[in-house]
Order: sequence, then structure tokens, then C-alpha cells
Amino acid sequence: MPGGVPPEVEAELFGDDEYREAFNEELSTTLDLDRWSTGLDLDSVMARFRREIANAVKKEGRLRAIVRNELFPRLQTRHASFPEAGIYRVTPEEVSLMHERLLFRGRVDAVSGSHTSHDSLPIGISQIGVAVVGYGGTSGAFSQRLFRKEMASQSANPIQEALDYINMRQNRFKGRKDTLSRMACRGIRTYAERAALMNKSSAEWRMGVGNPCAHELLSGSGYMSLLERSLVVLRRLVHEHKKFVFVSDALHDRGFLTMGFALDAGEYAVLETLQSDGEDVVEGWEYGDRSKRLAWDFVKQSSPHVIKGLFRVSDHSPPRLFYAHREHIHTAACIAMADSILRPERAFPMLLDVAEMSCRSAFGEDGFLGLVHDAYAQADANLQYFSERGMRR
Repeated sequence: MPGGVPPEVEAELFGDDEYREAFNEELSTTLDLDRWSTGLDLDSVMARFRREIANAVKKEGRLRAIVRNELFPRLQTRHASFPEAGIYRVTPEEVSLMHERLLFRGRVDAVSGSHTSHDSLPIGISQIGVAVVGYGGTSGAFSQRLFRKEMASQSANPIQEALDYINMRQNRFKGRKDTLSRMACRGIRTYAERAALMNKSSAEWRMGVGNPCAHELLSGSGYMSLLERSLVVLRRLVHEHKKFVFVSDALHDRGFLTMGFALDAGEYAVLETLQSDGEDVVEGWEYGDRSKRLAWDFVKQSSPHVIKGLFRVSDHSPPRLFYAHREHIHTAACIAMADSILRPERAFPMLLDVAEMSCRSAFGEDGFLGLVHDAYAQADANLQYFSERGMRR
């Protein structure tokens, strides 16, 4: 259609409505550079920041009162089959007990993983590391390195072999192949964290980051072997060990986090099981028949035993999502809160931060890239395969 957008294309370009709803402004207005500030108009920028943030904070304050007064009392009647739901308070005496009997006696281990990589034309290298630590010291540090070598078919014709490599590299990011490779690294790291907790720790309680039944494990990240191994580890965690607590440091479940800001310091909320989350993963992922059956079986048999909750240790810090076994939900909440209160400004379990620092110390990017640079130098390649932007990170 000359001078316009064909109807079949126009029907697909629906983002303008979403943009208007999110920013209360037309995208065409944003794209008009004549409306942009010239240079850094600091006074105008600061005034806008203060106005927007003040309005947002005021709105959250009104929302907090509604959630606390109207929604919290309904938690216990939300599901008749889930009597644990509700708001609870941890006392200072309970916090001290967790410190003295569990955390500082080394009866809680935490895990953290890291993933760093180098990608160049000749080779891609990924390093995955995992560290398990308690307040008594490090229980173990483990690492794996994956070398991605682009293998073109061997050809008696050297020109054809060169063309094969060029075409392969040109088309590398088309389709799902490279995406699956990146997902595999995330999935392997997530699996390794949980496997290390189960196989390399002897502590009574185990602590990790995020959802224990993470999306990349329930989906296998597209790999059958990863799905099978992940479900074995998760079943052991849920049905055999049971004494675990995982705490999220991300803005997932923003609706629940909104409820979390209505908590007072020292309170925690027990919300729901992970069955609904697991069903969403399985329904939204493309499985084969056998892999989907395995995932469904786990969701039906195991997810109802894992509970999602919220806690808040300070009025001046954000709430945190946590996950624990149904039989030990209250002790798990006390452990997470007792460890988080050691740094109330962050309100996140300090033992998980210690595990992350230990992992970075052993398997951090600086040491990894140092080994990579040395290997290139030994191969007389020096810096020719490093992009300028990659070197400036």
C-alpha cells in the first residue's frame, strides 16, 4: 500500500498502546528530538526525578495500607486446603536461637554459582563454578569448563572448507542453536548449585538463591539429560532432605513483592505452594511426550510440598521471597530472617553473600580472563581475537 503500512503489517504493530499505558506518553512524542533536553539540564532533571519518585512512593504508601488492612486478613481463608497461609512474626528470642543453635554452629550451608565466558572467532570458553560455604568455613568449591569449537565438515577442497566455516559463523545466531547453548550454561549452573547442596554438603540445613524448582530445571533448558538429572536432585531435596530455604534476590513475582512491602519488620507471610508456578512452566514450554510427562509428574507429586513466602526484616529494606518445605516452613523463615538481619540495610541472608564472594574469589572473571589471555599469548595470538568493546568492559 503506497504511502502507508499494509493492513496485515499494521495489525501486528501493537506496541504503541502498551507504551502509552506504561509511560503515559505517546511514543511519537518520545521520538521527537525537539522535545528532548539540550545537554544535561540538571535542575530540570532533578525536579522531574523528585516529582516522579515522590508520586510513586506516595502511591505505594496508599497501596500498603489497603494490602495490610484488607488483603492480609483474607490470606488464611484463601485456600481451605492450605491452612498454613497467613502472617506470622519472628521474635528477637527466636532470631537469637537461630544464630546460636544453627547458623553460627555451622549447621547451615549456603551455595552460590558463577558463570563467566569468553567468545571469539576460533573458540568459545565457558567456566561454571559453585561454592558451598557455612559460617564454619568452605565445604567445597567445584568448577567445570566447556570449550565450544566450531566444527565444519572436513573437505578435500580447501576453498570449500573455508566457505563452510564462513557460512557457519555467519549463521551462528540464527535459529535456536546458540540460544540453547547459552540456556544450557544457565541450566547447568542452576543444577550444579542444587546438586552441590545435596551431594557436597553435610549440614543439617541447606540454603540457596532463587526458586529451588527453577524454570531452567523444570524445562531442562531444552536438554533431556539436564531435565532428568535435575528432577532426580529436586526430588531428593523435596522428599528426602526437606530442610532447605531458598531466597530470591530478583524482582520476580512483583505482585507478591507488592504485598511484601505491607509487612512490618519481623513479619513473614506464607502464601502458596509452587504447584501453580510449576504448571505454568510445563504448559508454556515445548516438550516432547516423554519429557513433558516427566515434568508433569514432578509438578503434581513434588510442587505441592514446596511453599512460597515473603519476609521483611527492616522497615528500611525490601521484602524478600523465600521458598521452603511445607513441613519446615516456619523454621526456614526464621533461619532466613535471622541471617538477613545481620545486614538489615540489605535484608538478604549474609551466608548467601559469603558464598557468592567465595565463588567469585575462586572462579571470578578476572582470574578466568587472565588464563584466557595467557593461553592466547602462548599461541602467539596475543589480542587479535579480542574485540575492542569486550576489552573495555
